[in-house]
Amino acid sequence: MIYRYSQWTSESMTDEQRLQQLASLFSYLALQTSGDVEEALEWLKDLARNYGLFDEELGMDDLVQKLREMGIIEDAGETHQLTARGVQRIRQDALREIFTSLRKSGTGNHDTSHSGTGVDRLSETKKWSLGDAPTNIDLTATLTNTFKRDGIDSFMIREEDLEVYDTEHTTSCSTIMMLDISHSMILYGEDRITPAKQVALALSELIRMRYPKDRLSLLVFGDDAKLVSLAELPFLKVGPYHTNTRAGLRMARNLLRRQKGANKQIFMVTDGKPSAIFEDNGRIYKNSFGLDPRIVNKTLDEAVACRREKIVISTFMVAHDPYLINFVEELTKANRGRAYYSQLQNLGEFVFVDYIRNRRNKFGAS
Repeated sequence: MIYRYSQWTSESMTDEQRLQQLASLFSYLALQTSGDVEEALEWLKDLARNYGLFDEELGMDDLVQKLREMGIIEDAGETHQLTARGVQRIRQDALREIFTSLRKSGTGNHDTSHSGTGVDRLSETKKWSLGDAPTNIDLTATLTNTFKRDGIDSFMIREEDLEVYDTEHTTSCSTIMMLDISHSMILYGEDRITPAKQVALALSELIRMRYPKDRLSLLVFGDDAKLVSLAELPFLKVGPYHTNTRAGLRMARNLLRRQKGANKQIFMVTDGKPSAIFEDNGRIYKNSFGLDPRIVNKTLDEAVACRREKIVISTFMVAHDPYLINFVEELTKANRGRAYYSQLQNLGEFVFVDYIRNRRNKFGAS
């Protein structure tokens, strides 16, 4: 996410709008500093000096007090720390930021393309059949059918008169978000981990708000793979690690195997080719140069295993390393999944559109 600043004037916004904007800016900086409130506040001071964010009505000390009153931060001895509400604010701001950048055609209802016995009414109606809920009866269409047949004088509703609203067949799904935390995610002067964390936070907030029956789990992978809670997400840091994609896919597959339901998928955000695997004796084998067939083949085996278990892998590449692109092409073929090359500022759009599209379609299609 890129912020652009200009000199603030009193006509720019109301005091409340200005406070909310500063709070959102603080949330993003706290995410970028992996939850280090003091560092985030120092960055905010620098921005304030350069772009005139404060004035006599609202200074830095006033903002810190406001953040306390809003329950975003709390005192921790001589320093400050994020609260649970502060972490929630980061999730909400991440979701808001991504949704404002989505194309109008990128969002929609979270349904399959099949009608069925779901909970969301469609505008279309159909003849009543055994099992249709009485609450879905279209009274106007039903009475019209009755009057057309018998007129208003001999009024009697028959079974063939009944029409009901059709319903959208809604599904639930289990998603594993795999985040690459190898050292390259902060190398070369580009911060790739913050946008990745922001997208994962926003997706978790989207699911919590709109699709509470869905399950989202977070898995990070470097030398090894590890399941972490969503509450830990803002505080994640990278490397120094290699990229053990195989370990991540294997753990994700094992986690999804234990989930109920048929709709299962993996979203993998990565900027590097696989460069490590565990050998049978438990020792790690590493090779950062090129595409090592020993590493690649074992990783592709996991992609095939996911396909056999009807787990779709969507890979989001946040780098254009030729080795990475070549590997992802092979992985996508092996899994029959999807792959996207995304600029960092568009990562959220790609992930959200794919998540919603996947839930409209049949999961695990070959």
